[in-house]
Amino acid sequence: MTPPGQVASSPRPKHSPDSRKDARPPGSSPSTVRRPAVMQEPVLVLNATFEPINVTAVRRAMVLMLKGVAQAEEISHTQVHSASRSLEVPSVIRLLAYRHIPQQTRALSRKNILLRDRNTCQFCKRTLPASELTLDHVVPRSRGGRSSWENLVACCYQCNNRKGDRTPEEAGLALARRPRPFTLHTSRQLMRLIGNKDEKWRKYLFY
Repeated sequence: MTPPGQVASSPRPKHSPDSRKDARPPGSSPSTVRRPAVMQEPVLVLNATFEPINVTAVRRAMVLMLKGVAQAEEISHTQVHSASRSLEVPSVIRLLAYRHIPQQTRALSRKNILLRDRNTCQFCKRTLPASELTLDHVVPRSRGGRSSWENLVACCYQCNNRKGDRTPEEAGLALARRPRPFTLHTSRQLMRLIGNKDEKWRKYLFY
């Protein structure tokens, strides 16, 4: 009973521990809820002539589409949501105006060296996760070797320790291939490597 002078309070509705956690917009499903990882997925970029020229992230691809610079040629099965609309995530986009592609260059970085060498140690030829690879100066810096496309290669830690401050010949090691700068041909090879995982890319890359 409620004591005199006090108002009875209605019982509070009970919520299950996961009721707020699982709340989603009406009519949506887990595959259509925006996930940050989706925005970093690779998207193939075609020139206006349908020539593959680059790989970018979903976030950048959608910016180009919203600006009217590109249109989607292939879409994935995922959607992302803003406050006012839902957008289909592209898998392949095409620039609406032709872009002249000069001799392709990329910034010299660990990430790009590993991309060029396909995460493969250039001495023992093992393909490894990026965390298990380092960069090696073919001609050691102590002997004037520069940090350049032509003198840096992906290398596992075991081979790096074996080589030490010597040339490959002195350490009894042989390079899998001569290191070269990034070119359009190199980029096309990488596009095909990534394209193996997405059937929608194949008709634009494998010809």
